[in-house]
Amino acid sequence: MNKIPPGVIVPSSALCLPKSSIFGYGLLDKNPEAGDVVFGKVRRIGHHSSLENVSGRIHTIHNGTKALFVFGNRYAPDHYEGIIPDEFVREVDLLARSGMIGQVQTKNAMLKDPTRVRIQGYLMDKDGNPVNTRNYPKIKDPASGPKKGKAKLILVVGTAMNSGKSLAAAACCRFLHQMGYTVNGCKMTGTASLQDILHMNDSGAKEFADFTYMGHPSSYMLSKDELMNVFRTLDGKYGSNQKNFLVVEFADGINQRETAMLLDCPEVVGRVHKLIFCAADALGAVGGLHILKTKFNLIPDAISGLCSSSPLHIRELNNFTDAPVFNGADLKLDQMAEILLN
Repeated sequence: MNKIPPGVIVPSSALCLPKSSIFGYGLLDKNPEAGDVVFGKVRRIGHHSSLENVSGRIHTIHNGTKALFVFGNRYAPDHYEGIIPDEFVREVDLLARSGMIGQVQTKNAMLKDPTRVRIQGYLMDKDGNPVNTRNYPKIKDPASGPKKGKAKLILVVGTAMNSGKSLAAAACCRFLHQMGYTVNGCKMTGTASLQDILHMNDSGAKEFADFTYMGHPSSYMLSKDELMNVFRTLDGKYGSNQKNFLVVEFADGINQRETAMLLDCPEVVGRVHKLIFCAADALGAVGGLHILKTKFNLIPDAISGLCSSSPLHIRELNNFTDAPVFNGADLKLDQMAEILLN
């Protein structure tokens, strides 16, 4: 076993790792699993030219940059679909700025080829055991049994990634904080990235977390039981006070695997106090409203997202729905009070 050199970047996909687990590295006869951590070196810069560390700082990387990386699966229509290889290979693709690695299966044609990483070995603890992020959750499983008091849960979903969900979620946090409420923020699904939950924190969320706090580098391809454990754990930790609000974002679109699984679950839907639906344009919003109703029997309390910045999109929407439309970048307090507090 070789010693991990000082100054190595620890990426946000390895957020939950204690310093004591970062000791050495070496090659093992082991197939990679989600959460397995490796020590590697950037071999060729492609689309990603930076890494986000566990504090949220963005490091510029170069050919030869040394860092820890975490195996995981990614679903990102605007970027890559990537999966964990079936067998250990020395070179892999950097799937996300958070340091998650795997093998690209499909990529958006607008993107460069992925940055390539050469693996030097699996990360090992002092006893020579391979390190996996899922063995070091920052948040423990919730206690069994019903809880009497629960925070009001504001759920933000949308048509796809980059439809404006994170801005809408942050806007809800900002309004509730300005009104004097204690609000927490969680992102239940997606790929490791501190920026979205830090945005909620900047907007007034007192506490914030996502699935990486439980050791998952992403939620893509989690089983339903694993996914529900994420929801129950984060809800149990941050949504247990009935005086508070909990703003929750589901990544990607409502047809995406994990988001659809959660929206199809009565336990999840039963927790929702207000539902916000985000879309990039009016037609996407209209189609999303139809799917929410016909597939999940859900009607949103408000519409937001990129479409909300355009008076013409809003005019088109008004021909199809009475749902209010709010612009997360230009909040109107009376409108937000009507949407979230009534």
